[in-house]
Amino acid sequence: MSSASAPQDAVVIDEEELAPTIERGYKPGKETTVEAIVSADSNDESLKRWKESLGITAGTQAFDGPKVEIHSIYLESPTLPEGEKIVIELASLPKDGSTKTIKIKEGVEYSVGIKFKVNNLVMGLRYIQVIKRAGIPMVADKIEEVIGSFGPNPEFNTNRFHSEVSPKGMLARGTYNVKTRVIDDDRVVYADFEWKFTLGKDW
Repeated sequence: MSSASAPQDAVVIDEEELAPTIERGYKPGKETTVEAIVSADSNDESLKRWKESLGITAGTQAFDGPKVEIHSIYLESPTLPEGEKIVIELASLPKDGSTKTIKIKEGVEYSVGIKFKVNNLVMGLRYIQVIKRAGIPMVADKIEEVIGSFGPNPEFNTNRFHSEVSPKGMLARGTYNVKTRVIDDDRVVYADFEWKFTLGKDW
């Protein structure tokens, strides 16, 4: 998109930037089911440990609904009041095409986390986030975090990612566009949404 046809602060985050990093030679495995894993050879110790790592036991069954439900993402920082988080619930995102905007303090340590529920077996769930500065569409920052593989569980899971430090200084202040995607090893997308943050002197 040329600057002549778009506003100066227009930001485009394309599919290539959101593509997950897949190890060379990776091929998605044959889809299996919770029932098949439960009934698999219980005398195989390595298989038994793998089942346990997924939280799958003899009575485990899949639940109705999407394989993975993404409830929210959140930001934590030791510079926020104790116990306080900045939360973006997917259900609260605008439905009119606009984006939700939050504030982030400059020059502080923070971390992003995700709250989700698994209704069926999912392999290689990962979080991808691309950030672009409004008015500087060629500059992008990408975060990709592997969340893991999970069996069905009626309880919500939370996963907090590695800490980051927000940019600092007059030139860094402004509005940033973010696109977040949650995807698995088979390229199934469970969440795909956009939001913004303004970087300033205070939360």
